[in-house]
Amino acid sequence: MTVLAWCLTVALVLAGLAGTVLPLVPGTTLIFAAVVLHKLLLPATVSWVMVAWVGAFWLLSLLIDVGGVMIGARLGGGSKWGMAGAGGGAALGALISVPALLLGTVLGAVLAERLIHRRDLRATLTAGLGAGLGFLAGLAGRVLCALVMVGLFVTAVLVR
Repeated sequence: MTVLAWCLTVALVLAGLAGTVLPLVPGTTLIFAAVVLHKLLLPATVSWVMVAWVGAFWLLSLLIDVGGVMIGARLGGGSKWGMAGAGGGAALGALISVPALLLGTVLGAVLAERLIHRRDLRATLTAGLGAGLGFLAGLAGRVLCALVMVGLFVTAVLVR
């Protein structure tokens, strides 16, 4: 049972780490699920306090994920339509690949600003650039949260 629990934990953590950069794979959610499942299967290996800390970084990663693109579009001068377009473009791009995810984010913001909000080309491109930079900042934040989550788990297991 112990070996099976460890194999499952390692598989979920590795899938989670890959999922932080791959579209349609909920990276930090898989890492959090691995930690909770590990605690349930092997209760003596980690504490609930550590599980709560991992959960806090999981929630932070979700906020970063959702907020990065929208804040980036907004800081780039985009309207609510630009933020919505960036989110929609990201959702469509996620179905294809990571580069399409970034391109979809930028194009979604640009098209929404240009076609719906009727802004000039310079303002739409600035909003698109902001959305793209917000996406990259969100990606970096997700990766950082995932690494902290794994680091907390590994440290808790080794220190016990």
